[in-house]
Amino acid sequence: MSEAHAAAAEPTWQGGGTPFAVGLKKFGMWLFIVSDSLTFSALLIAYSYVRAANDWPTPFHFFPSIVFATVMTLFLLSSSLTMVYGVSAAHHGARRAAVKWIWATAVLGAVFVALHSYEWLHLMRDEGMYPWQNRYGSPLFGGTFFLITGLHMFHVITGIAYLAIVALGYRRGKWTPEDVEVAGLYWHFVDLVWMFVFPLIYLLSTSVD
Repeated sequence: MSEAHAAAAEPTWQGGGTPFAVGLKKFGMWLFIVSDSLTFSALLIAYSYVRAANDWPTPFHFFPSIVFATVMTLFLLSSSLTMVYGVSAAHHGARRAAVKWIWATAVLGAVFVALHSYEWLHLMRDEGMYPWQNRYGSPLFGGTFFLITGLHMFHVITGIAYLAIVALGYRRGKWTPEDVEVAGLYWHFVDLVWMFVFPLIYLLSTSVD
């Protein structure tokens, strides 16, 4: 067979929604995750540099700060588990169960946000820590702390809204199991980011007194 005939016999992509053997929605979410990973990576690397170059405070006591943050982490990790159940139920055609698991994920995320907001209020009211000043003599600590944790909390709040929209749309049959899976990718990414933020910002700034 000549090269011309061989080239003609090879299948070519004729358009459609899966040019990379993956749905466009999932592919788009992966692109977003990669780009957002670069954003958080840059922030955490900058935080590490600033921390190493300055006399960094250790304001977090084991109780209540670390215990409280650990409880927040457990709620967020639990939400990843419920999201896995939701995606699995969607792929098995159990629409009602999938919707329940998605709502459970959103509720656990909301609890995380509520606890995190309470912690912020505690730090401001009782510890005198603000983004622009604190009593530890290191203004950069408050600025970087509130920037990184605030950006993460914004992602969680956005994810809660996203999950609510997916749950409502999937319950009405407007969205597919792939849409649920794409939402799950976003939520797992948010949880994964926190697993870097928690030890780097909280655990490494724990007071040993």
